[in-house]
Amino acid sequence: MKNFDVPNLKHLDSKQFFLIAGPCAIEGEEMALRIAEKLVTITDKYKIPYFFKGSFKKANRSRVDSFTGIGDEKALKILRKVSETFSVPTLTDIHKESDAALAAEYVDALQIPAFLVRQTDLLIAAAETGKVVNLKKGQFMSPESMQFAVQKVSEVGNHKSWITERGSMFGYQDLVIDYRGIPTMKQYAPVVLDVTHSLQQPNQSSGVTGGRPALIESMAKAGVAIGVDGLFIETHFDPKNAKSDGANMLDLEKAEGLISKLARLREVSLELQ
Repeated sequence: MKNFDVPNLKHLDSKQFFLIAGPCAIEGEEMALRIAEKLVTITDKYKIPYFFKGSFKKANRSRVDSFTGIGDEKALKILRKVSETFSVPTLTDIHKESDAALAAEYVDALQIPAFLVRQTDLLIAAAETGKVVNLKKGQFMSPESMQFAVQKVSEVGNHKSWITERGSMFGYQDLVIDYRGIPTMKQYAPVVLDVTHSLQQPNQSSGVTGGRPALIESMAKAGVAIGVDGLFIETHFDPKNAKSDGANMLDLEKAEGLISKLARLREVSLELQ
């Protein structure tokens, strides 16, 4: 594995994919710890390197009355508590340059949202923290164009970046994954497949993003089969009542069943290489 200079990251000798998983947004301490405990147990069982993911705030929302967070510092302190409680690295997304230094005090990896991945100053601010930088491919960008996002991070001396594929716009209200882009982007950096965001159905007339969670297993299997380095899955114990992205999240109760299948598929895939 490359680009994993991260505290508390276990199972680095494993040949499994790594997993980024957690709720879309931090809604409170109890829910974050509950989700983290379940995922740490599963990933330890299958020897999968694991990052707990949770947004400390949601800046990109369809409607002005959408949930945006419980308070920046409060949410970031919860992410720190998750890390300290379960000895697991954490990841959160940032939206403006000032977020980078703030979030870097609490988490191990900074994520650049897909809509912002061309924002040079934001990428440089994230890179300068020395943290891992997870670059989500814009829904409007080609795989080849992501090499320049990686270069923006590396040119300030940070060589710890990944690219996350999260689908390309397909009309106004749907996304598709072009799996041909994954081997292309692996030339530039480790590649993660964002399974759940790839199944979003944005721009619904209600102003609330839809999704197709029934396809999570199929999409994840295809990603593992083609050789992604990591998987990104948002999950919640009560997706229908989650405050953000519930329509495309994996029910936490289904997480172990899915991850066990994906771990076996990874082993078979490596044997066939």
